[in-house]
Formats: sequence, C-alpha cells, structure tokens
Amino acid sequence: MMDLKALTAALGELEEERGIPREEILHAIEDALAAAYKKDYGKKGQIVRATFNSKTGDVEFSQVKIVVDESMLRHPDEASEEEEIELPEGEIPSSERKVSFNEEHHIMIDDAVKIKKDVTPGEELVFPLEARGDYGRIAAQTAKQVIIQRIRRAEKTSILGEYEARQGEIVNGKVQRMERGAIFVDLGRTVAILPREEQIPGEYYRQGEHIKAYLYAVEDTPRGISLRLSRAHPQFVVKLFEVEASEIAAGTVEIKAIAREAGSRTKIAVISHDSNIDAVGSCVGQRGARVTAVISELGGEKIDITEWSDNTKTFIENALSPAKVISMELNEAEKSAKVEVAPDQFSLAVGRGGQNVRLAVKLTGWKIDISSPGAMVEEGQNEPLTEE
Repeated sequence: MMDLKALTAALGELEEERGIPREEILHAIEDALAAAYKKDYGKKGQIVRATFNSKTGDVEFSQVKIVVDESMLRHPDEASEEEEIELPEGEIPSSERKVSFNEEHHIMIDDAVKIKKDVTPGEELVFPLEARGDYGRIAAQTAKQVIIQRIRRAEKTSILGEYEARQGEIVNGKVQRMERGAIFVDLGRTVAILPREEQIPGEYYRQGEHIKAYLYAVEDTPRGISLRLSRAHPQFVVKLFEVEASEIAAGTVEIKAIAREAGSRTKIAVISHDSNIDAVGSCVGQRGARVTAVISELGGEKIDITEWSDNTKTFIENALSPAKVISMELNEAEKSAKVEVAPDQFSLAVGRGGQNVRLAVKLTGWKIDISSPGAMVEEGQNEPLTEE
C-alpha cells in the first residue's frame, strides 16, 4: 500500500526545494506504473496508460488504440526492410508514413465508429484494462526505478534552465574540494568547476571558503550538467563594476573595452551616455570606494580607468595613461600607431615588462610603436618599443 501522506510530503519537497513541478512528478509516476504494467502483462505494440489518484492512491490502467483507415496502412506488397521500422509509440501514421496494422496498437475506422459515432482517423480510443491483484512487489520496484530516473531528469532540466539563464553573471558558492588544481564550488543545487587556468594567479582557496566567480559556460553533457567558472575572465571585472556602480548596472555608464592580465593589471575604457554623469568618476566612486571594492575582490589587482573615445588618437592617448603623449602618427590601413613620448615618460608608457603598452594594444585593438628621443632602453640603445 502506498503511503499517501509521505508521497504528498515528498511532492511538496521536490516542488519547493528542487523546483520540480508537482504535475511533472505525478506524470512520471503514471508513466512508471504504465511501464511496469506493460512489462508484466502487456503485448507488443500495446499503448498502456496509467491514471494515478494522489488523493486515494488508486491506479487505473487503460489501453490506447489509434484509429486508422486504409490510406494510413502499408499493404504487404508495399513493405520493404527499411519501411518496417515502427513509428514511435502514439505517433499518428499518415499517407507519407504508413504503418503495418497491429490490432494491439490500431483500430480500423469501421470498428471505431461502432464505439464512437463521430470518431476520425488519427484519433485515440481508450479502453479500460483489467485490474491485476498480483500487481505487487516486482511492478512497484520497476515503477520506483523509473520514477527515480524521471525525477533526476526533471531536476537536471530544472537546474539546466536556471543556470542557462544565469550564464554571463557572477555566482556565489562555497569551495567544496580541490582536485589537481581545479576548484569544485558548491552553488547549492549543483557543483561548478573553477579550472586552474581560470583562477587568478597567486590566489589560494580553503575548503568551506565562500567565493565569487563568473559563470561563463553551461553545458549539458552525457556525464551531467557542466558549469564552468572563471575569476580570470575580463567579464568578471565588468560584472563586479556592475555590482558596485549603479550607473553601469543601469546602462548610463558603459564599459566599452577591457584588457586584463589577471592578478596583475586591468585597463577599462568607459563612456557616459548622460552628459551630467562622469564615467570615470562613477567607476571610481566617492573617495575611491567603488574601485577599491573591486580591487579587494581581485586580491589587489591594479585597475586603470580611462575614458573611451571614438577619436582613435584620443583613445590611444587615454589607453597609454598615465604616460603623456607628445605626438602620434596613425596608419589606418595597417591599424598601427607611432607614438612619441618624453624621455621621463617612456618607462610609464611602456610599463614594467611592457605591460602598460601591451594592455593598451589589447584595449584599443591597434598596434602601438613607442619611441622617445633621448630615452635609454635595452642596454643604452635608443630605439622604438613595439607591441602588437
């Protein structure tokens, strides 16, 4: 006998905690009961359906037959080896996809009208099946297995839908474990992976520690749902600024370009769509509160905020900040710029290890050659420094 109180409680829990609709679980139970009945008592080609009353625990079984006429049937002389493939259960045959008549699956229109006068080809007729007194332990076990599979499938679909909608956002989780450099993060309903290459260099994580990351990939694989996180992705910085700066979240201020070397330095170019709002100031915040919050989350990574411009010269000058540019020559065809800076600005323009000019190239999309008359570079030789 089925414990209806326990069943009702389970249905409520699945709906509330796992997001699986009650009706979907009841359909899974009915499909499972029908599959178990057909396995024990059914015949080939038979369509068996079960109707489960969750209030009383009663189950009624029925057989479904599809009404067909001569135009929907394949005659013996038309049959071929390829055509003998059966249609999926319940699919209605047509003049293009004819089937061989099966008395367990089909009923001829002439016989069907005796049962229902206004019946039409393709319609389903339902016939009650005999209740079996020995429909017991074996059938219940079969039903249980199918129910579990359907619940898992429904939960997988629910989780997939939830996180597909959140792809491209920041998610919060707890470090579950570490394996071969990868971090497994518990998000509540499922576990995501933060690969080694998507971690910020120099960061270390402890089991149980809360962590924020950018959800950049959601995939449905044969082994289950795969959620991949990143803290090194440039968009992680963009999303952090959206959280801190309401103007960015509202779209009044836009991050037009970003270049990042995770764990070291990031450059962002911003623009305001409202003449009364300062784009750079919105990102910096009062007394630097907003940019400081982002830097703190990134473990001290330096952030340069500059204004975006549709004037290429202005944009490149801004991108090379904090260095000051003396002159610039542009080659539109090759998308390259020759930039000259004062000797005392050369090291600022280039940056440690060439980082400043390297990020400027990524930010603008232009090849940049930097030179400075009188500047000493590379063992005293005075020559341009090129990044592309």
